[in-house]
Order: sequence, then C-alpha cells, then structure tokens
Amino acid sequence: MKPTHILVPTDFSDSSREATDYALEFARSFGASITLFHVIEDPVVYIPALGGYLPKPRDFEDFSDAALAEWITAEDSQGVTIKREWEHGHPVSRILNYATQHGCDLIVMGTHGRGVLDLLMGSIAERVVRTSNCPVLTVRPKSAQQ
Repeated sequence: MKPTHILVPTDFSDSSREATDYALEFARSFGASITLFHVIEDPVVYIPALGGYLPKPRDFEDFSDAALAEWITAEDSQGVTIKREWEHGHPVSRILNYATQHGCDLIVMGTHGRGVLDLLMGSIAERVVRTSNCPVLTVRPKSAQQ
C-alpha cells in the first residue's frame, strides 16, 4: 500500500500533534498529500437562564481557521502538499464521510482527544478504526505510554 492522500483529523491536542508528525513522515516517504481536518463539535447543552455564554458559530470557525493555519508550519510541511479543512458536526461521521468523499486512502489520528463526547460516548479513534473503509493508523501519545 502506498498512500497518496492522508487524512489527519485533529482536535489540537498533544495526541493530535504526535499523529500529525507521523503523517508528515508518511507523506514525505510516499509523496502523499495531507488534509488536516478539524470537526467543530457544536455545544450540546446551553442554558441561558444560568447565565451561560454560547459563542457564535463564526467564533468556532475563526478559531479553527487560525489553529489549522498554525498547526503545521511551512518549515515542517516542506515538500508536502497540505490542505486545511473544517466542518461542523459529529467527529466520527464527519471524519468517515470526508475520507470517503475525498478519496483518502489512510487516516492518521491520535488516540486521546480533548472532546467532551470522547469522554461520554467512547473513543472517537476507536469508532473510526472500527468503521472506516480505509486503513487507520492510531498514534498513542507518549504521555499515555508506560
């Protein structure tokens, strides 16, 4: 297998950082391109009576644009074509749909994320591995290794 288009989902965690580093090495080795992909998980619970603040969708989108732009520096991406994308929605379905619709032949992602849904409903990486149509390389962060 020689990957040509690697999808790298990121939630901007340490685990995602390590997965990105692996993906960059694979991309250089195989001449593949990378799509750095972030899913904006819209807040699930908002109770105005309790004085909560809910950022506007554009705030999340602006943050995602800036974070994706800074995630891989020009120096780190030298020799690799990088595309940066974000979508609103549920991470598992958005990652799988993106990979299928855009012909990704490898997904490289971290095993420990930041998402609240990750804690409540099980590992996003685990569900992507179980249901993906293409190979998935999961990267366990050094901080989680013993």
